[in-house]
Amino acid sequence: MNRNLLEETYDVVVVGAGHAGCEAALACARLGLETVIFTVSVDSIALMPCNPNIGGSSKGHLVREIDALGGQMGINIDKTFIQSKMLNKSKGPAVHSLRAQADKANYSMEMRKTLQETEHLTIRQAEVSEILTTEDSVKVENATSEQGADKLQHITGVRTVSGATYHCKAVVLCTGTYLNARCLTGEMITYTGPNGLMAATHLTQSLKDHGVEMFRFKTGTPARVDKNSLDFSKMEEQKGDERVIPFSFTTNPEDVQIDQVSCWLTYTNPTTHEIIRNNLDRSPIYAGIIEGTGPRYCPSIEDKVVKFADKERHQIFIEPEGLNTNEMYVGGMSSSLPEDVQHEMYRTLPGLEHVKIVRNAYAIEYDCINPNQLYASLEFKKIKGLFSGGQFNGSSGYEEAACQGLIAGINAAMKVLGREPLVLDRSEAYIGVLIDDLVTKENHEPYRMMTSRAEYRLILRQDNADLRLTRKGYEIGLISKERYDWVCKKEELIKEEIERVANVHIGANKEVQALLESYGSIPLNTGVTLTELIRRPELDYEKLAPIDKNRPELPYDVMEQVNINIKYDGYISRQMKQVESFKKMEKKKIPEGFNYDEVPSLRIEARQKLKTYNPTSIGQASRISGVSPADISVLLVYMEQMRYHKES
Repeated sequence: MNRNLLEETYDVVVVGAGHAGCEAALACARLGLETVIFTVSVDSIALMPCNPNIGGSSKGHLVREIDALGGQMGINIDKTFIQSKMLNKSKGPAVHSLRAQADKANYSMEMRKTLQETEHLTIRQAEVSEILTTEDSVKVENATSEQGADKLQHITGVRTVSGATYHCKAVVLCTGTYLNARCLTGEMITYTGPNGLMAATHLTQSLKDHGVEMFRFKTGTPARVDKNSLDFSKMEEQKGDERVIPFSFTTNPEDVQIDQVSCWLTYTNPTTHEIIRNNLDRSPIYAGIIEGTGPRYCPSIEDKVVKFADKERHQIFIEPEGLNTNEMYVGGMSSSLPEDVQHEMYRTLPGLEHVKIVRNAYAIEYDCINPNQLYASLEFKKIKGLFSGGQFNGSSGYEEAACQGLIAGINAAMKVLGREPLVLDRSEAYIGVLIDDLVTKENHEPYRMMTSRAEYRLILRQDNADLRLTRKGYEIGLISKERYDWVCKKEELIKEEIERVANVHIGANKEVQALLESYGSIPLNTGVTLTELIRRPELDYEKLAPIDKNRPELPYDVMEQVNINIKYDGYISRQMKQVESFKKMEKKKIPEGFNYDEVPSLRIEARQKLKTYNPTSIGQASRISGVSPADISVLLVYMEQMRYHKES
């Protein structure tokens, strides 16, 4: 019997419609490419299967950078948040991080609406089961006879479980936690994706058949509980900020001043911990049932109790999941313990003595890739036209996923359009740090972004993400001319105001002395510049407004930049010099197909690691685990000799 199976052609196929897939698909479609995005359920687009919030420490930086490049996450959370808070305000600006509680149903609905209204973008509910490629032989430059010719694969399309074929020029894999997923609650195991959604069970084998190395990771989520069964009088109320700062640089701050909901703080106690210890043999994590590696920086409550045995309590955050639901998220208490144990341990928390669980906590295992198979563009090294983003790359978190999806989508589009890929380095963005860490370091657990991972965090602040990255977004084609022009104007205003205050001299009159005394500042004996006063730790640009008679009317974000740049000028200048040294190493490019076997005096371990990771620059090579400074010196000398002989 002959069957005419469906065949369609697109420029780009995106597999998965989570936070990574949405950004990838939107980027491609907005750049004019015919794009189709596949999901196992259209009701799960931009789903938040775990914590119902966006941002947080270091993650807020990522969202701001996504926005500056033309992504959607910041705009979407500005439309759907129910509480907003700037974290770490008592510390320096480098670690300030915006965090917003989302109405998770509205967040998903709003993102789906955006996808549906985007030209050139088609949404399809289907499971992708195969990637389709062609293969040719490519002689590697300087290759030894042992290496011979590499087999290079080129993506040509995908096939779904129904047998339908979708021809394309590029594919972006954003499968999240769905590949061969299984959820575990004690002895109960269900072979589903998050929230009981259908798992994707076919694609892994196709990837393995194409030579892709796979890992098995796990993550987890806490229970959702009924708000009406909680006693908030026994908890500490956590309110949002009075003045809301949006995530997107395009959002008018006045448009996001809403009546915010509260979150709540409670704690575990010795009784909670005793229940957990007494039931560890029933935990899949400790019973050896779970095969995958879990996230070190987002451990289950079982892990916390075992690894931090000296701690008598752990913080637990009770967070609303939305305005139209009574479900509350029990943050900090993810678990894979059995249902009966969960009921017992949750009820030991103050305010949860009579709690009713709506959805049990569970752990989820899933397939992902070893990310050292990717270039910094997030294209597979051995499969041209195949890109990858999100938790499928071995990371964790919505924000980490979204930024990778955006970069993978942009570079899939650049590939199709015949343009150079966008690669952000560690001195340009937190996104650059995250991707560089994934592709150059050994990752044996889900990767989570942290401010401590960024060497240049004083210049990679969330407040200046637009100044750092909008130009790149404009050059790519995702940022409008109007928005780019405003950022250029903003740069001018900042520069002009910094120059102006440096030339404003303040005399030691009574008004000035009274203002200084009100802030506990040392009175003046002689005149000083406004710049000198701003640098005092107890003062800032805004506090000095009453004595600055000729101050121009400036937007808040311009004043913020003026203050930070003046206050931290010495530190910023020092870090900029460090960046210059870093850039020199990044500019020393290693030719594609470089033969490390010919480099004399290179240690065996270094040679093996360099051949595995195939770095594109000396800077990238220096960050590979197992490659020492001495190895880099040997490599530099050899490359210089090669260059000399070539020129001779």
